[in-house]
Amino acid sequence: MTDAYLYDAVRTPRGKARPDGGLASLSPQELVRQQAAALKARCGVFEPEALILGCVTQSGAQGGHIAMLAKLHAGLPDACAAHSINNYCASGLSAIGQAVAKVASGEAAAIIAGGVESMSQSPFLGDQASFYANAELPPRARFVPPVLAADRLASAEGITRAELDAVTLASQQKAAATERDPLLQHSRIATVGLTGEECIRPQTTAESLAAAPPVFGALQEEYAGALEGARFEPRHGIAHAPPICDGAGLALVGGAGLGIVPRARVVAFAESGGDPAASLTAGFAAMDKVLARSGMTLADMDRIEFMEAFAVTIAKFLRDRDADPARVNVSGGHLAKGHPMGASGAILTSTLLDALDACAGRYGLAVLTGAMGVGAAMIVERLDTTGG
Repeated sequence: MTDAYLYDAVRTPRGKARPDGGLASLSPQELVRQQAAALKARCGVFEPEALILGCVTQSGAQGGHIAMLAKLHAGLPDACAAHSINNYCASGLSAIGQAVAKVASGEAAAIIAGGVESMSQSPFLGDQASFYANAELPPRARFVPPVLAADRLASAEGITRAELDAVTLASQQKAAATERDPLLQHSRIATVGLTGEECIRPQTTAESLAAAPPVFGALQEEYAGALEGARFEPRHGIAHAPPICDGAGLALVGGAGLGIVPRARVVAFAESGGDPAASLTAGFAAMDKVLARSGMTLADMDRIEFMEAFAVTIAKFLRDRDADPARVNVSGGHLAKGHPMGASGAILTSTLLDALDACAGRYGLAVLTGAMGVGAAMIVERLDTTGG
């Protein structure tokens, strides 16, 4: 096995998923094309052997093999293979993990991997899969919307509304404070005139969060069969859920000898499933797996990007794990900036590299978690290219 490197990683700003959103006018393949062009401009000439693209709602504008369409639209070589994958909210990081495995095994020398999601053009659940409403499945196998799973997890874990408010406020404050930080936004590429994150709500206060009611309680009745009659106190409000949005992110993954200086070495990558009845916890399992695989601990991580898949997940992480909060999501997270589902893993990858560069740190961890027991995690080692 050979080492795999992240030569670079880039991302769009996140635009609100509505008709007048900052990225809504662009097709998903155009979002990818602009990021591929940015990679080429930053890295120089390279010949990717594959484009691996995560995307959750593969229908409508994102149907018909979105990676193949994006490959053609971006003008990538004919010989470049294309793979569209769906691993729910972890899709973008799963795509990068697949690229890492191919490079480490010697199957490929250079791969572009990441994700895209235009929730303006292909709305959440827009593929209308029969799975979402199939009452013939055993209850444990039935679909439960992520926000309902978040309320269920908060109740099961005893995570209070005050804890949800606290992590939400912290995310908004950090995002607003670092929005124009040139180091932390080094890999964010202005797209169709959108230069910054569109979903941040800098007016958020502790008082406004405390006054907002929980809003997802009615889903318990709608999904009573999947919940097997269980009832629990609704706790998440709109502000405790990541905004739906549009975005894309890509990374150039390769082995040694591309003639380009890499930004980081991939130390370890891991994925894990999880109990669907304890949905949104598989990211924790993937994190534990990647730490064990690397022989490292959270204390070794200079920066951590832990996906804020609703306020409950980051609240649980900070409560239960021995991680320095000052090293976690230093530029804010999904609660402030939004969650373009298939793109989030790739977006957090470039965010992690920027955060490591900004503090001249060595090791970083990205963790993604999703509905129905989906999780992925990756540890990287920053390579100091300054000679310092």
